[in-house]
Amino acid sequence: MQFGIFTVGDVTTDPTTGRTPSEHERIKAMVTIAQKAEEVGLDVFATGEHHNRPFVPSSPTTMLGWIAARTDRIILSTATTLITTNDPVKIAEDYAMLQHLADGRVDLMMGRGNTGPVYPWFGKDVRQGIPLAIENYGLLRKLWREDVVDWEGKFRTPLQSFTSTPRPLDGVPPFVWHGSIRSPEIAEQAAYYGDGFFANNIFWPKKHFQRLINLYRERYAHYGYGTQEQAIVGVGGHVFMRARSQDAVREFRPFFDHSPQMGGGPSLEEYMEQTPLTVGSPQEVIEKTLTFRESFGDYQRQLFNVDGVGVPLKAVLEQLDILGEEVIPVLRKEFAKNRPVSVPDAPTHASLLAARDAANGGTGISPEVSAV
Repeated sequence: MQFGIFTVGDVTTDPTTGRTPSEHERIKAMVTIAQKAEEVGLDVFATGEHHNRPFVPSSPTTMLGWIAARTDRIILSTATTLITTNDPVKIAEDYAMLQHLADGRVDLMMGRGNTGPVYPWFGKDVRQGIPLAIENYGLLRKLWREDVVDWEGKFRTPLQSFTSTPRPLDGVPPFVWHGSIRSPEIAEQAAYYGDGFFANNIFWPKKHFQRLINLYRERYAHYGYGTQEQAIVGVGGHVFMRARSQDAVREFRPFFDHSPQMGGGPSLEEYMEQTPLTVGSPQEVIEKTLTFRESFGDYQRQLFNVDGVGVPLKAVLEQLDILGEEVIPVLRKEFAKNRPVSVPDAPTHASLLAARDAANGGTGISPEVSAV
């Protein structure tokens, strides 16, 4: 099972000091956080994509390429890549390039985002969000899997004898997760292609996400990729820890109360009861996270948010130390217990390459090519 962190890259005022970091400081902090995540033994660092304030990660491939040059092991991902407003041709080329630079340590989470105005900024109609996601991803898959593409659709100009460059590393496209917090159509899309489904369950009650994940599992099996238990699932989480629970609550409460997403509604205690947010001791984070398997079944990827809502970099790095030293080792051990051998690990470039080669008789050449 993979454990990692994701960031949305918000620039938020620290309510305890009144200080707001600059965009430059926040961007540099995200790089520092990614390097620290590898240092403490996490498996994944994922960044969101946003084109509006107060967020800064408008160019995930630029940031992830920079991080790739400064890390050796950690998987670099997105949370999410906007499949609706980005050109599929540019996604295909940008992430294949990143895949080469990172020696395969790349996957993507496709999503529609949650900012309506971004659609007209990129010449798209927000009312076409689902059709855009479906058509654009269908084209992206062709671009990564076919050397020469002839294609015509509704939302962009046709392609004639087009080859996306560079080609995916080793002829194996990056693995794709489809992220959704509200749309059964996206769960269906993930299942249709046998891709992963990531339910970022950090804001809403678990019953909502249970329905989405169960739908994805059912349709994954329907399309013949395996049993429901073998579907590739990821979930989110949000944590803030101190050695003593009361210290964590006292320190985090101002950030919660002033958060545009969380503050002004239920209390911190009510919010923790209803969502995956865990503010407390490392043991409380372990216990809460282990309940996710009870809700969603055995799954493959767990990502935590530790750096949003204005939490200063020093405290974020302390959270990563606690995750790496006290939380993740226990979670790895506990999640491995009673895990059916039929449940697969999260795909990586190496595992996808090995599966491709095994299916092709160990030649590394597709049957279509070898038959020419």
